[in-house]
Amino acid sequence: MGTIKKGILGGVSGKVGNVVGGNWKGIDYLRILPAGVSNPNTELQANQRYKFATVIRFLQPMTEFIRVGFKAYAVKMSAFNAAFSYNYNNAISGVFPDFVMDYPVALVSRGNLSGAVNPACVSTQPAVVKLNWENNSGVGLALESDRAMIMIYNRDKQEAIYLLDSVNRAAGTVDVAVPANYSGDTVHCYLSFMALNAVLSGQTKNAISNSSYAGSVTIT
Repeated sequence: MGTIKKGILGGVSGKVGNVVGGNWKGIDYLRILPAGVSNPNTELQANQRYKFATVIRFLQPMTEFIRVGFKAYAVKMSAFNAAFSYNYNNAISGVFPDFVMDYPVALVSRGNLSGAVNPACVSTQPAVVKLNWENNSGVGLALESDRAMIMIYNRDKQEAIYLLDSVNRAAGTVDVAVPANYSGDTVHCYLSFMALNAVLSGQTKNAISNSSYAGSVTIT
């Protein structure tokens, strides 16, 4: 039987449903068991198990992005677990067993840097997603030199296309190439910013913004 100390991810010890928690070098972690594992069937455990699976399916394809985007919150846990904790507690909608991610609420990065203003995504060329935003340089902590971090999530294919170091905030637009087999698929787009030099020097909390949902678009 697993135990949860200090709330969700405080951390998990043992097995809860089909999720196993442990600690490695002082860092709490989670991993999901293969589908064949026998799971408890009480209503509460099944409810929790489905929520866990919903969030993990969303985050797993973007693990490398999450390691940067949630680095500032990786305190006695991994960045992935920090992202899991936020999204588990804030970005699930629906009722058992039909839980889904609330994409506009979900975060794929988190920090105090000024975020995107009026982000939007379109696809007017084959295998290309264009993201646009307003240049809010000079407002709050925003600088023209902040680098755009792009996340494009394809739920149907359980894949993510991302750029960790894209154009400057001042550019206001970027084209992102996606696989040709995404044609006809609907993708969800997120935009964040980071102050690259500050991130490289370890000042992550004020150097990365919360991600902003730029909408969904069907790939041309």
